[in-house]
Amino acid sequence: MSKLIIGIHGLANKSKRPVLEGWWKSAIAEGLKANCAVTKRFDYYMVYWADLLYKNPLHDDPNFKFDKLYNDQPYIKAKPKDLKEYKDGWTDDARRAAGEIAGGTLDKIKQWFGIDFLADKVIEKVTRDLDFYYDDKRKIKNRKGQLELARKVLRDELKTILLKFKDRELMLIAHSMGSIIAYDVLRDLGHDGTPLKIHSLVTIGSPLGLPHVKGKIIHERTYIKRPKDRVRTPTIVTDQWVNYADRKDPVALDTHLSDDYKPNDLGVQVRDDIIINDYKTPKGKRNHHKSYGYLRTPEISALIADFIK
Repeated sequence: MSKLIIGIHGLANKSKRPVLEGWWKSAIAEGLKANCAVTKRFDYYMVYWADLLYKNPLHDDPNFKFDKLYNDQPYIKAKPKDLKEYKDGWTDDARRAAGEIAGGTLDKIKQWFGIDFLADKVIEKVTRDLDFYYDDKRKIKNRKGQLELARKVLRDELKTILLKFKDRELMLIAHSMGSIIAYDVLRDLGHDGTPLKIHSLVTIGSPLGLPHVKGKIIHERTYIKRPKDRVRTPTIVTDQWVNYADRKDPVALDTHLSDDYKPNDLGVQVRDDIIINDYKTPKGKRNHHKSYGYLRTPEISALIADFIK
């Protein structure tokens, strides 16, 4: 059975599909070569839905840097010395505990772990995306031009691609808000009895640990009698679910999902791994949430190398 990596981006506006797909693939290939000395060709497909949410894509034309659609955070190669493995420390346990805290202590937590002003902007954007996704009155046009509930349109987009490649061995890499949609789709497919298997689910920079998100998951799965059983690994994930988070990523404030999501009937439980997201903008500013930085980390490179070998 041939293997395929499928990538899912988040809900913010993006560059055109060929550009974004190429950047994701380049970041993966960069990590494989730098971290694992692997240059083997791999099949990759991106589930792209930014054009369903935004009329015009981002661009990287330097002549129009003043334009609101100018993408000032494109994919750029990392310096070799920046690709480092994360070494566990006492702050990981502290951050795990901090993830359970909410309310007025958030600013103190952000200061403690060095989350900066840029993170505030990321949090603001994710909050808008969450409201958009869970809005019961929000409708957008699907690929046929018909108005449907926004989250149904986005879920159907992923579902269609997964079913298209159902005869292949799949690794699904979901970034940021895309991990919520991926989780919802996989749970729904498992409940429907769809004959589909996902070998590896990989979530990066995921907000699945946020109490608001877990609450929505529990609320939407009332067909499961016990609320605690509604938050678990999707049934169709057969081998592994690995969750990667940078400890300074504001979207993945709760870096540990293993104590929130129960194993599925196959015994597959999410495994958490802390990484160092090396991404820097062309101006040298760090973004601990950027997908390209996640995709080329030594830890994720090793996982992908093992999958494609």
